[in-house]
Amino acid sequence: MVDSEGLSRRRLLSAGGIGIAALGLGTGCGDDGAAGHGAAAGGTTAPGSPAEGTATATSSAGKVCVMTPEVTEGPYYLDEQDVRRDITEGKPGFPLRVTFTVVDVAKGCRPVADAPVEIWHCDAWGYYSGYQDKAPGGEVPDPDGVGDADTYLRGVQVTDAAGKVAFTSIVPGWYSPRVTHIHIKVHDGGEVGKTYEGGTTAQTTQALFPDDVCEEYSALEPYVQHGLALTKLENDQVYGEAERSGGDPDAMVPTLTRIKQGSVRDGYTMTMTLGIGGRPR
Repeated sequence: MVDSEGLSRRRLLSAGGIGIAALGLGTGCGDDGAAGHGAAAGGTTAPGSPAEGTATATSSAGKVCVMTPEVTEGPYYLDEQDVRRDITEGKPGFPLRVTFTVVDVAKGCRPVADAPVEIWHCDAWGYYSGYQDKAPGGEVPDPDGVGDADTYLRGVQVTDAAGKVAFTSIVPGWYSPRVTHIHIKVHDGGEVGKTYEGGTTAQTTQALFPDDVCEEYSALEPYVQHGLALTKLENDQVYGEAERSGGDPDAMVPTLTRIKQGSVRDGYTMTMTLGIGGRPR
């Protein structure tokens, strides 16, 4: 795991490239109870068909990586973000422990090491760092002034030998007309130091939160201060974008599990497998 503390500056060589064609997750629909939401915690197959022109691959453990189409990065992206695990910067909200596993679908779901993974999302009221003048819709408090206005809830980590990265954040809020979500980019190459820069964006996708999770935390402080009605997953514009492109939109719904059973305020763990393809660029 690469973190901002004690990080030695190094170069990620892209000779040969990662060859990322699409993102997916090796998880499927499962228990909708208090312990887990969205995809099943066991890491089974997500339902639905892969995107046109893609394929599935089975790992030695019998898990299937489902390819999903690339989706929009949205209007709130900022480059050259900090390389760090904890992106919270003191922003209020329920804890969220995020783990992504990057695997190569074309090579039997083999873990991909040294892949920079970047995430960004809004705060509990729907504001993005760097864009706090953009109202999230509905009745919502002004930005709270907590954290750096240009960097909060943004960060980059580089996959370890097992293809894993982890982030510590808060459960995002929402804004019109979107379901709660986290933006994700997987990069190829580039320079990793205090910040990440250069390289190539290999894939862009989003993690879309299931309705039951959004409903159970949106009625609690600080999220309840946002008076905007929730957007249902099936009505989300990016969910629809994935569906129209011929992919499986449910493949963007991650596994969310309460950190403490019966307690929403203690937050969630979120896991998602990002399956990459081997199509040459």
